[in-house]
Formats: sequence, C-alpha cells, structure tokens
Amino acid sequence: MPADVTETLRWGHTGLTAVVEIHPDRPVALRELSAGDDTLRQDGGARGRAPAQPLVEVLVPGEGRARASQRLSETAVGTRLRYAGSDRSVRDGWHELRLRLRDETSGLEAELILRSPDGVAAVRSQVRVTNTGDHPALLLAVTSFAAVFPAGELATNLPADELATSVPAADLDVLHADSEWLGESRWSRGPLRNHVPDLGLAGHGQHGKGTYALTSTGTWSSGKHVPMGGLTDNRTARTWLWQIEHNGPWRWETGERTDGAYVALSGPTDLDHQWSQPLAPGESFTTVPVAIAVSHEGVEGAAAALTAYRRALVRPHPDRAGLPVVFNDYMNTLMGDPTTDKLLPLIDAAAEAGAQVFCVDAGWYDDGGDWWDSVGEWQPSQTRFPRGLEEVLTRITERGLTPGLWLEPEVIGVRSPMADKLPAEAFLRRGGVRLAEHGRHHLDLRHPAAVAHLDQVVDRLVEELGVGYFKLDYNINPGAGTDLNAPSAGAGLLAHNRAHLAWLDAVLDRHPRLVLENCGSGAMRMDYAMLSRLQLQSTSDQQDFLRYPPIAVAAPLAMLPEQAANWAYPQPGMTDEEIVFTMCTGILGRLYLSGNLHRMNDGQFALVKEGVLVHRGLRHDLLRATPCWPLGLPGRQDPWLALGLRAGRDTHLGVWRRPGAAETTVLSLPHLAGHDDVSVEIAYPTAADGWSYAWDPRTARLTVTATTPAPTARILRISPLQEPLRTTKDAEL
Repeated sequence: MPADVTETLRWGHTGLTAVVEIHPDRPVALRELSAGDDTLRQDGGARGRAPAQPLVEVLVPGEGRARASQRLSETAVGTRLRYAGSDRSVRDGWHELRLRLRDETSGLEAELILRSPDGVAAVRSQVRVTNTGDHPALLLAVTSFAAVFPAGELATNLPADELATSVPAADLDVLHADSEWLGESRWSRGPLRNHVPDLGLAGHGQHGKGTYALTSTGTWSSGKHVPMGGLTDNRTARTWLWQIEHNGPWRWETGERTDGAYVALSGPTDLDHQWSQPLAPGESFTTVPVAIAVSHEGVEGAAAALTAYRRALVRPHPDRAGLPVVFNDYMNTLMGDPTTDKLLPLIDAAAEAGAQVFCVDAGWYDDGGDWWDSVGEWQPSQTRFPRGLEEVLTRITERGLTPGLWLEPEVIGVRSPMADKLPAEAFLRRGGVRLAEHGRHHLDLRHPAAVAHLDQVVDRLVEELGVGYFKLDYNINPGAGTDLNAPSAGAGLLAHNRAHLAWLDAVLDRHPRLVLENCGSGAMRMDYAMLSRLQLQSTSDQQDFLRYPPIAVAAPLAMLPEQAANWAYPQPGMTDEEIVFTMCTGILGRLYLSGNLHRMNDGQFALVKEGVLVHRGLRHDLLRATPCWPLGLPGRQDPWLALGLRAGRDTHLGVWRRPGAAETTVLSLPHLAGHDDVSVEIAYPTAADGWSYAWDPRTARLTVTATTPAPTARILRISPLQEPLRTTKDAEL
C-alpha cells in the first residue's frame, strides 16, 4: 500500500456498521461504529480528518507511552501496530471479525476480535496479544477496546473539506453509575466538560494528558461503580453505552485528544490493580471481554440495543422459559435465623401467595448461633432442624415449590474445620500468608482441591437433598489478589476469576436445570461475566422499602429486566398502600418475595397474592421488553420515580410517589408520540383509587395525579387506542 493511501475495512450487518481505517504510517483506528448498515457515505466514511487513536493499546515497561501521561491512550506499542490481515465469519447468529495487527519493533501481535449478534446494534470486543519476538515481554495493560467517539449525522453532512470524524468534548455527556452496599446503581449523566477541561488542544497541537477514569478493584466488580459507562452527543443523540464483562478488576476511561473524545476499556492494569503478565516467546494473553451498544436515538436507544445483546449473550436455561417467582425467607423476615418451626408456616403462605421457589437463606448450616466465621462445610444444622433439614425441603416440594438454599461457596470461615482440611495452596495468599477478611479465608479456584470441595458440596445438596436453586452470596473482597504461583497479585486474581467462571459453567453443565442466583452483598458483583451464566441477580440488600424503588428503577440499565430480582417484602404491620408500594418494586422485574405473609390478615394477603398474579401475567413480556425512564434516570432522593417496560404495543409502567412529593408529576413517553389517545389501565392494585391521568398527544406526556397520601405506587398498562397519525422514529418499537 502506498504511504499516502488510506484504506477502509467495513464490517457489520443490518443492525451494526463498523469502519476501520488502515494506513501504512499510522496506527489502525476505528473510524465509525454505528447502528444500522446504511448510515455512512458510500465511500465508507474515508474523507475528513483521520482518527489517530490506536485501535489497540498495549503498555510495556521498556517503552511505556508515546507521550507522558497516565492514560491508556497513545502507548508506544499501540502507535506502532499496523494492519496484518483480517478474517470474517458468521456462526450461530453471531458475526465475527478478527483483525490482526503487528508491531515489528517489539514483535508483539494483537488480534482484535469483534462479535455481534445479527441485527443487534452492539458488539463484543476482546484482544489477544501474542509475543512473536525472540525475547520475553511484560504486559502492564492491554485495552479490550479503544476508539474515538465518532461524529454523527450533523458532522457527516458538512462539506468534504470540513468533514469531521469525531465529536468535540463540549458536545458530549458522560454517563456512569456509582454503586455500593444498600445504594446500588446510582446513575449520573452530565457534561464531559465537568471532568475534562477545555485546554485549547488545537492551539497546542498535542493530545491532553488527563483523563476521566473509573476503576474497580478486587472482586466486587460493582462495589464502587457499575462496570458500565456511556457517552452521548447532545446534538445528534448518538450514544455509546458500554459494559465490562469481568468478575474482577476493571478500568474505563475517556478524555480529550486532538482528534476527539476517546474511550478505552480494559480489565486489570499494573497502575490500578497490581497486574502484569509476562509473555515468553510464543505465549499469548487474552483480555477480558467488553461490549459497546450504539444508538442514534439517545440513551434509551442504546439501552434497548444493550438489552438485545444481553439476551443473545446469556446462557440458555430452562428458567428463562418460566421465570418462576422466588420467595426468600431473609429480608425483613427471618434474617438468617431459620428453624423448622419458623419455616413451615412461611412455606405454606408463600405457596398460597403464588411463589414457585422457596429459598432458605443464611443460617441453615449453623448449630451454634454465631456462624459467620465458621462457614465452609455446608452441612445442615441439627439444632435448627431436629428432624432434619429434609423435613423442610420435603414440605417445600409437597407445596409445589422448588427447594432452594443460600450458599457462599468461595469462602471458608477462619473457625471452619475446612480451613485445616484443605491444603494451604487452595486459598488466596500474599507473601506466604493466607488472606483473611472479616473472619473468612478465600478459596483459590485455580487449585483442584478447592474445586473438588465445592463440587462435592453442590452435588451433595442437589443429589441428596433435592435442592434446585442456590442463592450464591459473596460477602468479602480479597483485594489485589494472590502472588502464589502467579507473576503478580493481579495476574493471580485474574486467573482465579476465570477459574471461578469455569467452575460455574461446569456446575450448570452437570445440573442443567439448577437455578443459580447471583448475589454479592446485594449487588456488588453485578457484571455480565456472572450474569451471562447465572439466571438472576439480587439487586440490593436495602431493607427500607421507601429507599428501594430508585435501585429497582435503575436496574434494567445494568441487567436484563427478567434478571433483576427486586425484593418485595410486605409486612403485616404495613398499611395497604405500603404493601402495594413494596409489591410494585418487585413486579416489574424478577419478583423476589419475602415478608411474614403467614401473619397477615385476609385483606393484606389478598393484596400480596394479587401482586404476584399480576407479575406472573406479564412475565412473557419481560422476556422481550426494553426499558424506558419517563422521569429520566432515577435519583436517590427523587420524590417521584417511574420505570417503563416497552413490549409490543403495551408499556408496563411502575410509578412511585414517596413521602414529601407533590401530588402531580408529568411522564414523558416519546415512543407514543402521534397517538391521539391512549388507554391507561391500573394493572395493580385493580381496586385502588386516588390516582388520575391526563394524556397530551402533542407532547407525548402523561400527567399523573395521586391524591392518595404517600407512600403510594401503581403498576399501569398503557396502550395506544389507534395507529399513530404520523410516523416518527420514536414511535417505532
């Protein structure tokens, strides 16, 4: 290829277009990533200023970065990677592009692997680095994806000599979500300029040095931030929404370059996570996967694309066909103190209410009352169940429910007999010392003895006791990792993380009907390494029913609606409106029921039973629904909250009014624009009054008035009464 010639490689399908720019004297770069297959000029978008952000970034200690910074942008190796070939394929509904890059100086080769489900505006990205040189190499960071956020329609309509390929940072909003125990999924959207100052880079002719970066350390992948982020162009509504699919440390960053705002996504790095990986000649390393959803219709459009991608990604499982209602005895009910006498009436009430799984939560293995630091053998208690745990599990089965148990498999209490029975090498270690955190040691699932122990536990409980459901909890974070048989603590942790995923796969291979719930101190390991395998996700440990709705409303941005196990824990001491309020929190997700149902009066129990029935009636829509947020992404203190699930012509809408809220709020429903009239039906509770509605077809807004004292909530079903008078993009489902 002549030195002055740039080629483009175009790849995709009806839902997605990617254009890669190839030049002999510049790094290979992503010029375009957009929804659909007809959004680009016929020349493939090759005109205008060329993007210079390397498609793959590789950090090694001998050369570092091409310019001094702490970014994962403009690494020395990344700037030298040149095109070395590509392959395309389609298999099982997934389109794949393998793009090979090579750095002649270091001998490092990088293969970028892009995979996208047919018709879906999202792509999964990983990078495999191979040392083809004669000398060892040490990796300090490798991106799974790196690119400049591309320009939208306004920029590509410019004259050829002014054509831009990227968006100024001043026009972009950045999305991210803080998260922690009891306060999960706290989304924020604001100007990128709030984090990346205008430095006048064009006048200096150099890229910036700073960056806006979020990281997660240890094994709580969502313990500080949800492993997601996004950029959206306020002029064109073009949006990227990404997720990092890793059950351990990660980093994403964005910042400003002279060629635009860039995005770099990665797993663990040396700078953040004490990760480094040596590669001997011939050895390879593969990054953690990430996914990017794209849309020309704003954040909700990107959320719909990411939802479709997640449905293509998740492991097939019989649970997805039925989405059975789960009753768990923990939250605001037994709180880790189960006994036969306490459980039997709860089981009967849960069955009568319409639950289909009954999960006995923490404490079923405890004889002494102080079990936190003694767990690990997972043998049923004899004092709690004097006639055996089998009596309880049999009662569950006789009432037509699937028996479930709480399990925290990855930990061994410091007082557990298993702490001495297992070899020292079966635990995560640092400096020759077995790690301990909050009275627990952490198993290292690279070691066969650790895997054999957990396999024996699961197989025994499934095959001997008939358990069909496990709530897999995870309540400690071991930190940077293990240096036992590992070149770095971070590398040891990454190998353990991957071994953990392999163990989960093997469990489901052996027990294909077993349902596994993902729980980690609520939702502190909420990622699609886990959720591509496990069937549902506990969204929080939040015990205050007034504080839970913002978590439930935000959940479908981080996970599939049908995986979002939102707790509803009605109590006999609640008013009817309070019971409805907490039931509404669970109905529009994977209903996760608790509460002392057996102590309720007939009217209270009828409200619970009706809520379960309504949820069961809309489960088929959960499997195809895409989320929308008629009041915007929820704030922690918002007085009104709303979540919509769009399924065909229907929109299932949850609306919560919390104490202190005004009586009226206005919901934006642009997907119903053009409909002169809509049907607004109270789906739950059907006998309630005190709420009224007014539809404005001109603005596609629904005014909701609730004279019922707060807290109060409703589940609505909204449907257009006729076809729209005009066609708009927003009206398309």
